[in-house]
Amino acid sequence: MESYKREFIRFLEDAGVLKFGDFTAKSGRKIPYFINAGDIKTGDQIAKLGEFYAKAYFEKVGNKRSVLYGPAYKGISIAVSAAVALSKNGLDVPFFFNRKEEKDHGEGGIFVGYVPKAGEEVVIVEDVITAGTAIRESMANLSALEGVRVAATFVMVDRKEKGKGEKSAMAEVADEFGFPVYSVVDVYDIIEYLEEDPKNEENVARIKNYLAVNGAKA
Repeated sequence: MESYKREFIRFLEDAGVLKFGDFTAKSGRKIPYFINAGDIKTGDQIAKLGEFYAKAYFEKVGNKRSVLYGPAYKGISIAVSAAVALSKNGLDVPFFFNRKEEKDHGEGGIFVGYVPKAGEEVVIVEDVITAGTAIRESMANLSALEGVRVAATFVMVDRKEKGKGEKSAMAEVADEFGFPVYSVVDVYDIIEYLEEDPKNEENVARIKNYLAVNGAKA
């Protein structure tokens, strides 16, 4: 495993973002581990997370200027921290996020921050994709922006789970909307990391059993 992947998984674990137990995903599935960006609570932690996203952005997109979109609520802090990290590395990009409910007073509207113009490209930054539900909600919101194209989505972890069919949710999103979905690590990186310590044997077994039922075939 590449050293940066191990560093990232350790960061997620130390920050309490990566948890093990019994959880229910947004898709309704019962899952044995959980990735929760909402557990990032300090300036140092969110700054580090932004740096990982910025690194992934430069690796996959390069120095191309896009507009970062952070879906409410967890995506908001990710978009802000990633924009700051990109700026520190010489790429100043705008960002915006959505309200859960459209505002009918003041400036109004559903979006807060920079509103992309026709011809501009948007990059969505999320925490995870399980069944693709959250991304489809984001695309429904972004469809209101005429002439704006989503170029890519970045997430922390590819859970390698089935979406609506046998393909992974990330692959289905890519097929459905025509843009790539990138992750810093995937669940098999997490398994490899956990297997380095025998005390994680039970969690490894539970994740493998879950993937045997819900894992994507492609």
